[in-house]
Amino acid sequence: MPDTMFHEDEFQIFNISDGDDQEHQTFWHFRKFFLPCMYVAVFICGLVGNSLVLVIYIFYQKLKSLTDIFLMNLPVADLLFVCTLPFWAYAGFHEWVFGDIPCKILLGMYTLNFYTSMLTLTCITVDRFIAVVQATKVYNQKAKRMIWGKAICLSIWVISLLVSLPQIIYANVTHTDKYNCAYDEERLSTMVLSIQLILGFFLPLLTMIICYSVIIKNLFQARSFQKHKSLKIIFLVVAVFLLTQMPFNLVKLICSTNWEYSLMTSFHYAITVTESIAFLRACLNPVLYAFVGLKFRKNFYKLMKDIGCPYFRVSSQGKSSEDAFRTSPSHNADATGMFQLKSHSDG
Repeated sequence: MPDTMFHEDEFQIFNISDGDDQEHQTFWHFRKFFLPCMYVAVFICGLVGNSLVLVIYIFYQKLKSLTDIFLMNLPVADLLFVCTLPFWAYAGFHEWVFGDIPCKILLGMYTLNFYTSMLTLTCITVDRFIAVVQATKVYNQKAKRMIWGKAICLSIWVISLLVSLPQIIYANVTHTDKYNCAYDEERLSTMVLSIQLILGFFLPLLTMIICYSVIIKNLFQARSFQKHKSLKIIFLVVAVFLLTQMPFNLVKLICSTNWEYSLMTSFHYAITVTESIAFLRACLNPVLYAFVGLKFRKNFYKLMKDIGCPYFRVSSQGKSSEDAFRTSPSHNADATGMFQLKSHSDG
């Protein structure tokens, strides 16, 4: 999880011990403007994209499948996540002025919804895997899967809250050159970092590798002209996850194994830039997990038309990746074409 905003005191201590004061001053000037600008940009894009997804699911699409439940849970988590960013943007540009209680609440919200988002992405991957491997069974157990989906989403929020408790409890306002919202317990930081790396990166990555490998194998065996579109979406999902999450998690992992890297100004630049890249997931999730679906896009066009946008018309023409994924229980041979954003049970 991006956390440079929570360890600014630590960086300042390291900076004081470094002889190149001018280089560090340049870095802090860069960071003071770069991170708040990124926070605001991600906030605006994430707010618009995830709000659209929620509005469409609430008023147009409804919750008809397990995948719908997960795709509803994801923008809720991302929305709560991005809503904390304006506070961190202000604190990064000035200092923390909101007090101890808001520090605990906002840091808790930030962490809670980070874990919720990542665990939901993991569940979406598993759901797609099951839809491909057990297509007929999925279709016949739609009602049971809906109940399980609601229970899983509730469990995700509970687990996320539990693993966020240390940061909520130990968060406080600290002061060196300025006030910061942070947790500064060394043992806590190590534990938090370990949980972040496992739940926020390695678990989703391992799940994607295993599940998508099987899905790709089934797609290659399927005789569907749409399988190439399906493969492109798989590779896009994995590539976006790796490009946005791997750099920052790799930097954090390196820093945790050798604290001397924290003395290097160039390493501070790496943490700052890769953190901002990791934030982009909140903007990209709506595109990757909702807007590529034909049914969702049609509902989006309906929404735009209803609010008076003349350039949007609902078109019944054209095929999307969702069509490539749709199948019937009587055609198990084509079930491998179901790597979809809407599960088999939608049909």
